Amino acid sequence: MDVYQAMATRRTVRDFEDRPVDGRTVERLLDAGLKAPSNTHLRQWEFVIVNDREARARLLRVRNMTSREECDAMLDGFGLTDADQRAMFHEAMPRQFSMLYNAGCLILPFFRVKEPLLHPTSLSSLNDFASIWCCIENILLAAAAEGIFGVTRIPMAEESGHIRTVLQHPDNYVMPCYIALGYPARNASLPKQKEITVRERIHFGVW
Repeated sequence: MDVYQAMATRRTVRDFEDRPVDGRTVERLLDAGLKAPSNTHLRQWEFVIVNDREARARLLRVRNMTSREECDAMLDGFGLTDADQRAMFHEAMPRQFSMLYNAGCLILPFFRVKEPLLHPTSLSSLNDFASIWCCIENILLAAAAEGIFGVTRIPMAEESGHIRTVLQHPDNYVMPCYIALGYPARNASLPKQKEITVRERIHFGVW
């Protein structure tokens, strides 16, 4: 599969077969991640793989939002009015825990920071944050080429604190998201993709 096919094939999946992703495949995916550009040229990224279900249960402090009314209230509070966007959240929120717990592989990526991520002194201070997301996108595209799909979730503050307690990772490393990967369940829910035409987003010379 070439890179354009991988981009077109990649989808966010939250329902997985009960089937692990084997270690050699995971290594290939992470190797693809490590080929992403890094602003420091050092690729100061580390990965924690959590495949034991009991370990995941201890690690995850994520809840499924099963109430449609609660979800609607949250979306209203965010000011979200697009029907496709709201439908995606209605698909996603009831699966926040289960998608991480049931994935064939759960990867926790970490990147090294030089100053507090949420209090940058300049836009360039976010270079390390931008670089790790290039790495994550490489992993997702490589996974799609292997017939593996998944989802990312950015942790809430209390989740990050709990992860630090459980993993005892260094204070100068931050986990930007969970990466849940696996083989899609036969009845996996696939929200409608928002159709965007590239020419609608191109500006020449001025906005």
